[in-house]
Amino acid sequence: MTRWWRRLVGRNEPESLDPTRSDLVVVAECFDDAEACSTTLARASALDPDAPALLRHHLRLPPEQVAQVCGIAAQDGYAAAPRTVDPSPDELESLILQRVQLLDALHCSQERSRMAGLAQRHDGVADGWDALQPGSATSQQ
Repeated sequence: MTRWWRRLVGRNEPESLDPTRSDLVVVAECFDDAEACSTTLARASALDPDAPALLRHHLRLPPEQVAQVCGIAAQDGYAAAPRTVDPSPDELESLILQRVQLLDALHCSQERSRMAGLAQRHDGVADGWDALQPGSATSQQ
């Protein structure tokens, strides 16, 4: 079924992509609040728009808010990436929330906004996002 047909009939479930694969590389990233997702994705020459991608949102939160944010994000299919505790100067803990999905400008923008709001409501910040797909290290942006 073609991508546009899946979207038309509401079947936007991507094929399975294991987030723990060792061959995943960053094919798109944006850590600039002023840059539109459409601009980022247009620049991402290594991105295959018809293949599922691992969309990751990079957040920083007060440690006491991490569990609640993870619980809320899980309702939308997000899981926390394995993390290491890194003491940061502003005492916020780094958290990466990720899920597999087909990536386009509209849905990426919606998720980016959702994560920024979620972080803000829990006294944190959303630093940016990136997307990973299978590939080689030489196929990065």
